[in-house]
Amino acid sequence: MKSLIAGLLALCAALAPDPSAAETSAWPGRIEILPVKSQTIAVDAFLRGEKTGPEVLLGGELRLPFGATGKVPAVVLIHGSGGIGSGPDMWAHVLNEAGIAAFILDSFSGRGIVSTVENQDQLNSLSMTVDAYRALDVLAAHPRINANRIAVWGFSKGAVPAVYSAVERFRASFGGTNRFAAHVGFYTPCNIAYTDDARMNPVPVRMYHGSSDDYVNPAACRDLVARLKAGGVDVSLTEYADSQHGFDSPTTPPLFAVPKAQSTRNCRLHEGPNGAILNAQGQIYSIKTDPCVAIGAHVGHNPIATEAVRADVMAFLTATLMK
Repeated sequence: MKSLIAGLLALCAALAPDPSAAETSAWPGRIEILPVKSQTIAVDAFLRGEKTGPEVLLGGELRLPFGATGKVPAVVLIHGSGGIGSGPDMWAHVLNEAGIAAFILDSFSGRGIVSTVENQDQLNSLSMTVDAYRALDVLAAHPRINANRIAVWGFSKGAVPAVYSAVERFRASFGGTNRFAAHVGFYTPCNIAYTDDARMNPVPVRMYHGSSDDYVNPAACRDLVARLKAGGVDVSLTEYADSQHGFDSPTTPPLFAVPKAQSTRNCRLHEGPNGAILNAQGQIYSIKTDPCVAIGAHVGHNPIATEAVRADVMAFLTATLMK
């Protein structure tokens, strides 16, 4: 009987699939949970450069690539209004497969927030920019991370800190001695013009957007990119046809309504005196009362666009971070 069992075990071992290097490389070789000390700063205070606001302890998951030795490049991934979901998780695997560490930053849990989809006033996106800078400092001090090869990549609400952390004015107020090597925004809300926002960190900024997005306005991003290019920024916007907000999220249906979502797609806003945000009429803007704010939007996965953006964004990141 023992010989029969031994034979069966040997047969099972022989028939079991042996994971290839390509399969294992998409999984992390090591996972660490790291604390990130940050602050929650109001919009007007942030724009005035004031470091006033309650301190908060956030967390992030660092995934180091399988088989990597020595110091590796890294990307800070910043979630959107729904918190960390399948999108950042999927992209962390893709980054690891390319030999790049992924740091999934959680800006919500440490603040007691689950979702801001229906109430964006719970946390302003500029305050998340402070989170991005603090995550950069944590990674730059990590013994396995190349401090000069750290990028930031955000999704929707998280794309605001990912893109606008490149603004030199904001970095001078809230950043440290470290700088991001690249900035990536997926379906970025681009409809607020900040004073001197075209003076950016001299590294590439890349944005990716679905042309059918009715959550945020692709036209506002086209205008932003034109303004940044005029200011000498290395920036581009790539759009994907027939693609909704969150088109890269693998667990989202092709078209899914979010009936109570707050959307500022119809708003064109700008910074006024003393850190005030003004609407198109020059009046103080409030997401609670301004008539430009819409309720209801859509999200939807597009597998064709996902494959296309994977090729585009990873070609950019590997060329920028692995050189």
